[in-house]
This record gives sequence, C-alpha cells and structure tokens, in this order.
Amino acid sequence: MSMRGSKRAKARELLMRMLFQMEFQGDFSEDARDRFIEYFFEDRAQLSYVYRAHAFVRDNREALDRMIEACSDNWKVSRIAKADLSILRIAAAEIFYMEDIPDSVSANEAVELAKLYGEDESPRFINGILGKLIRSKEKERTLL
Repeated sequence: MSMRGSKRAKARELLMRMLFQMEFQGDFSEDARDRFIEYFFEDRAQLSYVYRAHAFVRDNREALDRMIEACSDNWKVSRIAKADLSILRIAAAEIFYMEDIPDSVSANEAVELAKLYGEDESPRFINGILGKLIRSKEKERTLL
C-alpha cells in the first residue's frame, strides 16, 4: 500500500481501494463503506470527503459509467479494468458533482493513482477519458 502525498491524496487512494472492493462484491452500501472505513482508515480527517465522494459514486454510478463509456473510444465499462474504473468513477464524481475540487486536480490525482494501481497503459487511458470529460463539461457550460 502506497499512501502518498497529502491527506486528501491518501483519502482518495483509500476511496479507490474501497470502490474497487465494492465493485467485486457488488455492494456499494453505506454498511460496506463503514466496514471498510473502520478497518482501513486510521486518519479520520478526510472522512467528510470520503462520505461525499462515496455517496456521489453510489447514487450516480450509472450516469458516471455512461459518461465514462461515451468518452472511452469504443470501450464498454464492463471491459475497463476494475482498478481503472474505480479511479475514473472517483474523478468523474469530483469533476461533475464536487465543484470545490478543481478539475485539473481530479485528473492529476487520477493519473497518479493509475500509475500505482493500473496497468502500463492505464495513466494514458485515464488521462484521455478525463480530458474528454472535462472538455464536455466545459462545452456544456458554454451552451448554458
């Protein structure tokens, strides 16, 4: 386990590991979240971020997956590696639902997580998808 950087980066890394586990177990519930937190989170300083991000992913997973799939050049979400998908869901949730986190920070942190947990091509793959997501969000804003 790498636990790098700032408290938020550490919380994001644990959140990614939690979502990865939830994906395999098919359980995104608050109970599953709380069990993971109880076992793995020693520093409780970032729990409000974890609760918010988890809720956004849990409640908007289908919408996030549609956005990810639309930006992934013919890759179905079911074909994306589970670690990469967990990272993408966190970043997409931050980009679309957590306005207090700059899009560039979300994308950069996602790429860093991909370097730790993904395959060799994961950082580039994730960066490409997130770049398209951010551009589509910016384009949507200009149309309003």
